[in-house]
Amino acid sequence: MRYLMLPLLADAAPPPVVLGLGALAVVAMIALVGYVAYRLLRSAKPLPPSADLLDGATRREPLDQATLKPAPSRKDQEKAYLHAGLAKTRQEGFVARLTQLFAGKQLDAELLDQIEEVLFRADLGVQTTRRLLEDLKQASTRHELADPAQVWKKLRGQAEELLASVGHQPLCVQADPGPAVLMVVGVNGSGKTTTIGKLAHRYAGEGKKVLVAAGDTFRAAAVDQLEVWCERAGVPLHRGKDNADPASVAFAAIERGRAEGFDLVIVDTAGRLHTNQNLMEELKKVARVCAKGMPGAPHEVLLVLDATMGQNAVKQAEQFQQAVQVTGIALTKLDGTAKGGVVLAIAEALRLPVKLIGVGEKMQDLRDFDSQLFVQELFDPSER
Repeated sequence: MRYLMLPLLADAAPPPVVLGLGALAVVAMIALVGYVAYRLLRSAKPLPPSADLLDGATRREPLDQATLKPAPSRKDQEKAYLHAGLAKTRQEGFVARLTQLFAGKQLDAELLDQIEEVLFRADLGVQTTRRLLEDLKQASTRHELADPAQVWKKLRGQAEELLASVGHQPLCVQADPGPAVLMVVGVNGSGKTTTIGKLAHRYAGEGKKVLVAAGDTFRAAAVDQLEVWCERAGVPLHRGKDNADPASVAFAAIERGRAEGFDLVIVDTAGRLHTNQNLMEELKKVARVCAKGMPGAPHEVLLVLDATMGQNAVKQAEQFQQAVQVTGIALTKLDGTAKGGVVLAIAEALRLPVKLIGVGEKMQDLRDFDSQLFVQELFDPSER
């Protein structure tokens, strides 16, 4: 090989014969390396198939279709989330107390009085309790409730009737022209910031261009917390200066949303005590300014309520409804309380649709409210 390459190092041009021999030598070396690699690959043992891909099946054996579990449907997923979220209400709340009350007893006047006491002590509210009791007593007079099973059936029917007025109503997150403006209100500690972050994550995942406005300008920690949630959701945060007018921040965010082609602007507002008149007046101002920034805005006013507050949550909703035109409720922390019956009180007293429920801390734990599924899981007979 050295002699073949010597002419290439010389100043004179090599003869054609030498060039041809050199090219053949190079081709022969490449062929030899390829042949050796081929023999090595042929002699190597095949890698076992991935367990993740074949679910434990070997390479030679076909997949056993009977062992492959189909992915759960969306309805099954919603049922699982809600079943877990209402566990404490079924096991510790009024449903559990009624279960104990009905054990081994016949329905009579004394048992009806005991049912009345349980419902009054629950978080259903006076108005809801009176309605339920009146229906039960009338049915008892007509001898329609011969045993506890029929009482459960009657209670479930009453709950379905109550929630029918606030049935499944999705959030309004579209506007023509856009963007749609979603204004979120609530007291401190209700889960408002968390709800905004989960909403931003949801709609960004659906392909919408989402902008969040940090309207809680008087608490730097609140803005920082919202910024963390926006980073998780992968959406931008529009923030003003510290102690800036919240209404001006909302207005600037809406203008930015229009200029940059956002589909949805979620406006955070300062968490406030519902009994503070000055703060509630400020909330009204934010709503008015949103309307100036975008005709028809806010397209949705979502009130975030903490389910653990029980009847206090209903009182909060009444005050916020007077200040701004609340269009829907997000009921958070449902998984951490035995007061899930407050949904019935909200439906009876306020006639406001419960649009979202929070059943955990993860991004996907903010779920749309399905009234029929809620009643089904609230009165789940398998746990009685």
